[in-house]
Amino acid sequence: MSNTAKVELDGKVYEFPCVVGSENEKGIDISTLRAKTGYITLDDGYANTGSCKSSITYIDGEKGILRYRGIPIEELAEKASFVEVAYLLIMNKLPNASELRRFSDLLTRNEMIHEDMKVHFEGFPSTSHPMAILSAMINAASCFWQGLIDTDSDENFEIQAARLISQVRTIAAFSYRKSRGLPIIYPKPFYRYTANFLHMMFSEPYQDYEMDPEAIRALDMIFILHADHEQNCSTSTVRMVASSHSNLFASAAAGVCALWGARHGGANQAVIEMLQDILKSGDDGSRFMEEIKNKKTGKRLMGFGHRVYKNYDPRAKIIKQICDDLLHNLHMGDPLLDIARRLEEKALNDPYFIERKLYPNVDFYSGIIMRAIGIPLEMFTVIFAIGRMPGWIANYKEVRDSASKIYRPRQIYVGNTLTSCPTINERS
Repeated sequence: MSNTAKVELDGKVYEFPCVVGSENEKGIDISTLRAKTGYITLDDGYANTGSCKSSITYIDGEKGILRYRGIPIEELAEKASFVEVAYLLIMNKLPNASELRRFSDLLTRNEMIHEDMKVHFEGFPSTSHPMAILSAMINAASCFWQGLIDTDSDENFEIQAARLISQVRTIAAFSYRKSRGLPIIYPKPFYRYTANFLHMMFSEPYQDYEMDPEAIRALDMIFILHADHEQNCSTSTVRMVASSHSNLFASAAAGVCALWGARHGGANQAVIEMLQDILKSGDDGSRFMEEIKNKKTGKRLMGFGHRVYKNYDPRAKIIKQICDDLLHNLHMGDPLLDIARRLEEKALNDPYFIERKLYPNVDFYSGIIMRAIGIPLEMFTVIFAIGRMPGWIANYKEVRDSASKIYRPRQIYVGNTLTSCPTINERS
């Protein structure tokens, strides 16, 4: 392969270096394009644009591959907890026993939010969406720790990372309790990460939540499978904000806002809403799947297929088994779950869906799992944000450790050319 690419513009030929990643991903370095030619590239949605070099996550959508720091997601799902995966993403290595113990202790020591922050919770109306509260409170948390801006030292950064990972679940649980008018439940230091979150969500002052090992395992797996996913909308947002040298909490709060969008973090919520619509129509899912084949109906099949994966979503293979185990263990009778199973069966066996590679993705199963655990619909994207936090932190650190410039995309202007400003009497 040639190590340069040639572009011919206005009769002149320009050469630009080619770059090849460690997994043989190929790109053309056009960082000097405008300086040399006066042109820029136009790539709506950045689908063909590499915004950075990163060593955190590798995805091959055609082959259905997802790896964190080179380790296949299948192995991490089998052998690691969410806290271990968080450490891997941020510190570029899986922790040994002593490192895991130290990092877990950091999470425990930083799980409580500042007591003055409770006043902020009281200021939100009861109708507030938990994602709005989550973003605002993560940002507010940066006001209570004077050393937050100083993340230059690795030791200080580890403390801030642990504080954010730990406190995001506390803020999320408090947000949920606030939205339901329920008393706040404080974390308990002897509970592990995911169990503690369920405790803060569902315990009452007079009775602790009854911990189900299968439910804890299922939610921990959702966190692991969502921990990072390359340069998606929210991660790119975090990197964009980080490039301005904003602090870690402010950058993460921006990521929450990007994730909140229905096109990004709202996919698993859309799955449950689809199932509810099918149930209301009196269908068991069979008629709906036939209607999907007729594009004129305008019906959308949520939770199937993926923009990146042109093969089976590797996360879906893992979470499907977790989902089956959980539902079997809980002995649940739920008409929505029955419909979901019927849709899954149809999609996996019908040539129409197989040919179009419309396999159930991770959002399909995660929505079912969260419904089975009892997590309400408005909290689905919040769960996504908790899981994605280590990936955002790792990407923030990568920007911090690099000598990258502040992110500043260009545009192609298509508005009015030079126009004079009329007086108010001359305006129509």
